Amino acid sequence: MKLPRITILAMLLLTVPAAAQLQITPPAAIPSPPAEKQKPKPPPPAKKKEAAPAPKPSASPKPAASPKPALPATVIPAPATDTPGVDLVFGAYQRGQYKSAFDLATARAANGDPKAMTMLGELYSNAMGIRRDYAQALAWYKRAADAGDREAMFALAMLRMSGRGGSVDKSEAVKLMASAAKLGEPKAAYNLALLYLDGQTLPQDVKRAAELLRQAADAGLPEAQYALATFYKEGTGVPKDPEKAVRLLQAASLADNVDAEVEYAIALFNGTGAPKDQPAAVALLRKASRQGSAIAQNRLAWVLINGMGTSVDKVEGFKWHLVAKTSGKGDPELDKQLADLPAEDRSKAEAAARKWLGTK
Repeated sequence: MKLPRITILAMLLLTVPAAAQLQITPPAAIPSPPAEKQKPKPPPPAKKKEAAPAPKPSASPKPAASPKPALPATVIPAPATDTPGVDLVFGAYQRGQYKSAFDLATARAANGDPKAMTMLGELYSNAMGIRRDYAQALAWYKRAADAGDREAMFALAMLRMSGRGGSVDKSEAVKLMASAAKLGEPKAAYNLALLYLDGQTLPQDVKRAAELLRQAADAGLPEAQYALATFYKEGTGVPKDPEKAVRLLQAASLADNVDAEVEYAIALFNGTGAPKDQPAAVALLRKASRQGSAIAQNRLAWVLINGMGTSVDKVEGFKWHLVAKTSGKGDPELDKQLADLPAEDRSKAEAAARKWLGTK
């Protein structure tokens, strides 16, 4: 679902593991940097720990770090078609006509429409067509939640979790999130799963987290599909199943989840859980690189420089190496190879990197 404006109401700062490595034989003696892992064991908490180094295959992309799944944004869904007044509200919202959406929603809310109340909460919360007022947002979300609107329940839960519009109340936030999840709100199920993984606000329960992620993934939430894929890949809370993991990664990557694109590309490159398809893997690495993934940029550099699944292009490959390096994904081995590159090609790669980074 694409909207002109989206709002992240709170960041729980939790991560999900996803370590992977492109495997190409024969192996070399050069060790790869350690893959990042998170606590708790086996599920991921907010903090990360380093796993033991694994041997790096010859001229192959390095093990993927564990990207952090972004929390889903709070977005007001299109109201049912049998309420034309609210459809007008949502239409104005979609077009960015927030003042009109506010006026229309106010009129509908006066007649007790919970979707209009939820829209008012969204507009007040994000200063759309009206001055930001978290207290007003809280009040409208609460009225809509009391009327049974699941999106309002989730939005109210996130405000309670962050303390915007009032004091922090994690207990109420969890209850609201659980109610919204029970009514089928995928973002609520996903965030509740993260709380069960974290083990701070709720007792840690990996199996319950997996159930909630499955609910959200089945509803089409890309973040949940990606997170559940890592569960199946690692055997966390579910039986280990590389094929299920790849299917979920594919679904999330089709929805432009960048972390999933990288992991799916690695699975295709290695033939793990899916038939090997290196050209398709390289295409996904290109896409994720252009979307800013430093992990993808590092691996794309390796395949371009060494002609794995694509033709050799050292200038383009070293461009991506230099770009990735600015995001902390440096690679000593590629630095050595860059130093051995002819001066003319090295200058071209450096110029291309500066152009991409906007520092030319």
